[in-house]
Amino acid sequence: MAAGEGRRMRPLTERWAKPVLPIDGRPVIGRLLRDLAAAGIERATLVTGHLAEQVEILVGDGTAFGLAVSYVRQPESLGSADAVLRALRAGARPPVVVTAADTVFAPDDLARFLAQGARAQGAIAGRREPPPSPPHRMPLRIVEGRVERVLDDDPENPIGGAPLWLVGSAVAGFLDPLPGKPPYELASAFQLAVDSGAEIRGIEIGATRDLTSALDLVKENFSYLGVT
Repeated sequence: MAAGEGRRMRPLTERWAKPVLPIDGRPVIGRLLRDLAAAGIERATLVTGHLAEQVEILVGDGTAFGLAVSYVRQPESLGSADAVLRALRAGARPPVVVTAADTVFAPDDLARFLAQGARAQGAIAGRREPPPSPPHRMPLRIVEGRVERVLDDDPENPIGGAPLWLVGSAVAGFLDPLPGKPPYELASAFQLAVDSGAEIRGIEIGATRDLTSALDLVKENFSYLGVT
């Protein structure tokens, strides 16, 4: 998902699409695509919107990153569920791995997530770092390896939802029509799947790195400054 406006990073994202901004000096979208390819992904659909041309020119057909890339546009910020539904309507077929284009995962975490989620009807990654910080990062309630609440209200829950999902047919069935009111979010579709009895795995991964604020751009590229 590479369509967001990156409002928390303004004014930088008024000029540059967030996925082309760097982590460790390289565009985050490039790092993510290479890591997905290393984990066994062969094809990717990029959902673009805000400053879409920057992302599409950088990535091209995906050859430079080790996988085949196609595109679909999301002209309005209608949420993550809308973005996934557009990809499905453009030809992606469940099960599909969904991730935000501003986050970097440990490559072994991506491979483990794919392996553990492969036989489930859906999966959501959870992480302890960065910790839950409602409403931006809500806790994820996992009990015996299964998701019970996608948006948990327990302030003591140390596991937050990470922007990494596996959307199987059981979850995809709740995307059309889109759940709730705009913005349409994947959390709603996953909770509907959980409530219907679908097996939605909760898979804890390690720390992730992302670009949420302008300060993150400094922290993730100039670690020697010791920014705190």
